[in-house]
Amino acid sequence: MEFLLVVLVIALIGGMVVMSRQRAAAQRRELDDAKAEARRWVERLGGQVVNLVGTNEAAKQALADASERYTAAGSQMEQANTAAQCRLATQTAMEGLYYVRAARTAMDMDPGPELPDLNGQRHAGSVTEERDVEVQGHGYVASPRPGSRTPHYYPGGMVAGRPVPQGWYSEPWWKPALVAGAWGVGSALLFGAMFSGMAGVAAAAAVSDFGDMGGVGDLAGASDIDTIGDIGTDFGGDMGGFDFGGSDFDF
Repeated sequence: MEFLLVVLVIALIGGMVVMSRQRAAAQRRELDDAKAEARRWVERLGGQVVNLVGTNEAAKQALADASERYTAAGSQMEQANTAAQCRLATQTAMEGLYYVRAARTAMDMDPGPELPDLNGQRHAGSVTEERDVEVQGHGYVASPRPGSRTPHYYPGGMVAGRPVPQGWYSEPWWKPALVAGAWGVGSALLFGAMFSGMAGVAAAAAVSDFGDMGGVGDLAGASDIDTIGDIGTDFGGDMGGFDFGGSDFDF
């Protein structure tokens, strides 16, 4: 009886060792595949960044952003120890290629093959018409096309939990939130003024998920209120009074 018990224990331990090795081997294969995929996208982006030269302000700015993503993706690749980290590098490189496509478009060149959707890009939508708005005494322009007034491109996606539509802008007003991980209180006013009622942008994108920020519904328009949900009654809530300086949009 004792002999059988010993045999069962040895068999159990052996099975656990085999399963552990199989799991480790599967994880290594997944990591190797993810690294190869990330490397492919990073190298593709690098080739474009090296070979393209901007001929106007919009193209130069888009290529500068693409170069920034190339550097970031390369750094992420070097530090990646998991498949998830490799996928992050892949996503960063893909974002860089969207900037490359934007630069090529700004130079009236063939933008090249379509790219996979970025995380949150479809939900954020796209700018479909030119908007020229003033918020807290500062002017902002959004357009579906590059121009002298809109040299800054964004491929679309989630920034600090808010959807920023794909399009061309007068300035990169989303960058402080991208860096800080939080939006300023006045950003709700900008979203409402710039995107309210715009075709191609979800109704909620103008004021989406701004928590307890009363009065925003008025900016979005009566027709959008049903899709916005319970906005609340004050400007407190999850924004925590975050401010980027003397003005919420003083860059």
